[in-house]
Amino acid sequence: MQLSWFDNDATQLSEGFPEKMVLLDCETTGGNATRNRIIEIGLLVIEEGKLIKRWQSFIDPQTALPPFIQKITGINPGMLIGAPIFSDIAEELLQYLDGRTLVAHNARFDYGFIKNEFARMDVKFSTKPLCSVKFSRALFPQFNRHGLSHIIKRFDLTIENRHRAMDDAEMIYQFFLKSSALFSSEEIAATCKQQLKRSSLPMNLPSSEIDKLPPSAGVYYFYDLKGVLLYVGKSVHIRNRVMSHFTQDHKNAKDLQMSAKIAHVDFHKTPSDFGAQILESNQIKALNPLYNRRLRRVKKMHQFHSYEDSLGYKRLTVEAVDIDSEIDETNVGLFRSPRQAIKKLESLADQFSLCHKLLGLEAAPTSNNKPCFRAQLNKCLGACHGGETPELYNQRINRALEGYQLQVWPYIGPILIEERNSEDPEQSALHLIDNWRYMAQLNSPDELFDLGLQTTNTPSSTEVLGQSARSDDSLATINFDLDIYFILVRFLIDDKRMKMNNIRIWPLMEIASDHFDDLI
Repeated sequence: MQLSWFDNDATQLSEGFPEKMVLLDCETTGGNATRNRIIEIGLLVIEEGKLIKRWQSFIDPQTALPPFIQKITGINPGMLIGAPIFSDIAEELLQYLDGRTLVAHNARFDYGFIKNEFARMDVKFSTKPLCSVKFSRALFPQFNRHGLSHIIKRFDLTIENRHRAMDDAEMIYQFFLKSSALFSSEEIAATCKQQLKRSSLPMNLPSSEIDKLPPSAGVYYFYDLKGVLLYVGKSVHIRNRVMSHFTQDHKNAKDLQMSAKIAHVDFHKTPSDFGAQILESNQIKALNPLYNRRLRRVKKMHQFHSYEDSLGYKRLTVEAVDIDSEIDETNVGLFRSPRQAIKKLESLADQFSLCHKLLGLEAAPTSNNKPCFRAQLNKCLGACHGGETPELYNQRINRALEGYQLQVWPYIGPILIEERNSEDPEQSALHLIDNWRYMAQLNSPDELFDLGLQTTNTPSSTEVLGQSARSDDSLATINFDLDIYFILVRFLIDDKRMKMNNIRIWPLMEIASDHFDDLI
């Protein structure tokens, strides 16, 4: 479903996280959980992805507060005067922790302190904590450091008091929000559940098939006992994503049926999520797995065609587009079916108070200036009967369509995308792209010469460089692919995403004709 072409920050946590969580941070008198004591606890209570409660308390450690702790946290002995001891807040703390997954950054540290404080009261506290450090390592393997300070810097998070319990707990929440926008609920669920427990495997799938899977980006393939390809998927962490298929399959009849058939898993590693997304899209269309549906190749797409009527009001119609021909960039949107396009029109009409008659959603003669049905419900502002000027209506419909304009190709000619694994520099890939079309994956830059192309001297993610590319018959038949377009747009217009995936862009130029003649 086409909701937006660009990632936005999530407003609540992904449903892939545990339904009930407590994001917690402790400040202590030192690093030894059996000897040192807690001086502050801050926590956020999360239920069904929503933040429902913040709670913080100073705690009298009943021992001296070392100077270096005062310097790190900004907490001084005066701030602890009159604070409750741990036993005073233990019952209230247990109420927050009971039945919820405990989440902390370096969870062994905070969990160890909480467990020991309860043990001093002869209260046995035991749970399976979720560590946001391990979560970060699993979903962001391209980074070497996963401390909270590194995450804050990586995602441009704002914090007032670093090394204060509530502020640090808030950073875990903000990090989870960012992750919710970047990853699917399935990947997040797999990452969480891999830490909390290892799921039972399908009856035909030996554990050795899971053990061989890498904790890195790439594409995976499910096969049955006869070698029939069942499913192709992608992930930034292949092993965790594969395991996720077996944690929720009982809720979906199709997934349950597929799981019962899986006997073999294969994989292909890619340097980053970019290559994984491209490969998954192409492999599904080329191999036609039994259980993949959403990325199968379509022969026609649909767009919004806009025009002004005799009164100056902008009208929209849904038109079919032949993917074998050039896409009309003056039209708006790209959809897989008329139904999907109409659904989007209905959504935009509700959001921007647009007229169903002018959108072609309500049958009526064009000369009929009677109010549409929605105008009678005050959901249309009157463009259908002259109750609103064309200027005001057109301004609103233009705002509604802003997020669905086709992106103009920002380069004069083709580009070479260099994708490299930051942890393994030897693992890299080269992708030839032109006008939002994926042309080919190259084994080396030398292959560019066979196409009459060469790189410019300097990689760039924003500059428009080069000249018109030499046409090559072997690549001329590459058609526009909607899924590839969305992938390329997400990466090529987002410098942060490109940096996160260690991607560089090399604009290409045509080899001078005299030099090319010498080569051939």
